[in-house]
Amino acid sequence: MQLTDPPITKMQAERLLLVTVLRIYLPAVMMLCPGVTDANRLAALIDFTYNLGAGNLRSSTLRRKVNAGAWAAVPAELREWVRGGGRVLPGLVAQRDAEAALV
Repeated sequence: MQLTDPPITKMQAERLLLVTVLRIYLPAVMMLCPGVTDANRLAALIDFTYNLGAGNLRSSTLRRKVNAGAWAAVPAELREWVRGGGRVLPGLVAQRDAEAALV
């Protein structure tokens, strides 16, 4: 199958990302973790949810720790999500470390 749409610009891609975050991922995080008001913590949870989905956030120990206010435990919970295809992936380790640095 060949794509027929023209490529989008970087500005268009950034706008699409912003709209997606504002319409889908921010509301999901706010619904699942309503007490989060710190911008950095919110950004980390939005990034996690963008990458792994609201269903994974919903059913996670991460969410339980966040909602309990156990922020000291959150970095370790984020770092549990580093496997793909049954093995630890360096890119996922880096991504979770970046999220953990925000909380």
